[in-house]
Amino acid sequence: MIEMILERVEPLADGVRGLTLRAADGGELPPWRPGAHVDLVLEPGLVRQYSLCGDPADRHRWRLAVLREPAGRGGSRHVHERLAPGMRLPVDGPRNHFELLPAREYLFIAGGIGITPILPMVAAATANGADWRLLYGGRQRTSMAFLDLLNRYGDRVGVRAQDETGLLDLSPLDTPRPDTLVYCCGPEPLLAAVEERCAGWPEGALRTERFAARPAAPAVDHDIEVVLRQSGRTVRVPAGISILKAVEQDGVTVLSSCGEGTCGTCETGVLDGEPEHRDSVLTESERAAGDVMMICVSRCRGRSLVLDL
Repeated sequence: MIEMILERVEPLADGVRGLTLRAADGGELPPWRPGAHVDLVLEPGLVRQYSLCGDPADRHRWRLAVLREPAGRGGSRHVHERLAPGMRLPVDGPRNHFELLPAREYLFIAGGIGITPILPMVAAATANGADWRLLYGGRQRTSMAFLDLLNRYGDRVGVRAQDETGLLDLSPLDTPRPDTLVYCCGPEPLLAAVEERCAGWPEGALRTERFAARPAAPAVDHDIEVVLRQSGRTVRVPAGISILKAVEQDGVTVLSSCGEGTCGTCETGVLDGEPEHRDSVLTESERAAGDVMMICVSRCRGRSLVLDL
């Protein structure tokens, strides 16, 4: 955990606030790569994940952008109503489950505040000499952050405000292209539409990041047993109780945050057994490997698991 000072608060668009933070001791911050996020501890018990959207080369400042969500769980309201320059905030991370992988070409797709992890990606792709295109949609132009920064890229960026021209045109996804990776972040309807369009693309070509848990079919839980290899304990996990909660109730501390399988904080190594993945973080190939799981939501297909805890 890093003690940080909120150096600057600025409006970036209608309903979007930018935060600039620096280490309280003035020291260098941990390195990060495009796609990374941090856990911002707004107050005890109120922790939220926000993507880093600044320059990874700047080792002294981190930049975040936060959309005010009136129907949210209170984190964005706290940021917009209570944070002010000079405040101290603990920050954990960075972590990255949306890392920009090497490719000859990229298609970036962002909806609304989903532009935050994409912004440093387009800068990195440009610096690396890759071909890329960005499709960026929002309800209105006034609510779309970073349009001024994106202007420098010219016609590589397609901006589409819904009140002017309707929804994003996803037709570029209709024909799979070799050596092209697709990165998408935004609201669930956009993610679902992109996933459907990319069904015929090569495995691993599409990478997504969700701000809320992926809709899942109802699942029936059963009692399971979890062996904690490092702790030398065996924990019974009743149906309806998460592995994370059961382990914590048994006195084992596990780093966690969102509790809904979106942030990746509670990622845990699986040493034996078959996980039943219910998270919104792992790729299909990572799920198939079965060597890690998010214990805040995922369970076991059998009756027991051995975890690296």
